[in-house]
Amino acid sequence: MQVIPKNTISFLKELKLNNNREWFSENKDQFKSIQTDIKIFAQEVKDSLCLSDDIEKFKIFRIYRDLRFSKDKTPFKKNIGMAFHRSKPGLRGGYYLEISADESFIAVGFWNPNKEDLFRIRKEIEIDGLVFKSIINQKKIKDIWGEIQGEELKTSPKDFDKDNEHIDMIKKKQFIFIKKLKEKDVLDENFQSELVGFFLSIRPFFDYMSEILTTNLNGETII
Repeated sequence: MQVIPKNTISFLKELKLNNNREWFSENKDQFKSIQTDIKIFAQEVKDSLCLSDDIEKFKIFRIYRDLRFSKDKTPFKKNIGMAFHRSKPGLRGGYYLEISADESFIAVGFWNPNKEDLFRIRKEIEIDGLVFKSIINQKKIKDIWGEIQGEELKTSPKDFDKDNEHIDMIKKKQFIFIKKLKEKDVLDENFQSELVGFFLSIRPFFDYMSEILTTNLNGETII
């Protein structure tokens, strides 16, 4: 079972302090070695998830920053991120891990639902918000992930009653859970199995949301 290389976070911390192409070029061999092990780690996480889920693909994000529209011209990120995408259209939701020079974390959920999906989620909450809340408040989910998070509107969305008892959830634009990690957690030899366990604990929420997003308000399939 692949572990996160012990020098991963120390490398990112040094990169944060020396965020320039000269330093990176001098230390590129170290980064390539870390990157190779990270890819193996991500593949093994995908394989483990696929024992009870269906992961279409995973992506490890580039360390190089897109500077075209940024005032910050430092060329490199101070983190390594990876995302695991469930097979659409039948399965929804995604898993994310970020290993950082600052604070590492894992996240799951719906970062940027499109307009149609967001409206469908809101309508379901409007009609049956108690079921939605009962799922996100399950003890196992709460113990691991805490409260649901995400950006939200300041007021009620168009065509939704601001006095609806579930307006706190209807106003949300994102539906995500975040768990912060300590450096020792990421570098622990059992981190991979713990990570998979954390990800799989959110399945009741993903199963519920997948059902919503693959049916209309009458419960008829749309895929």
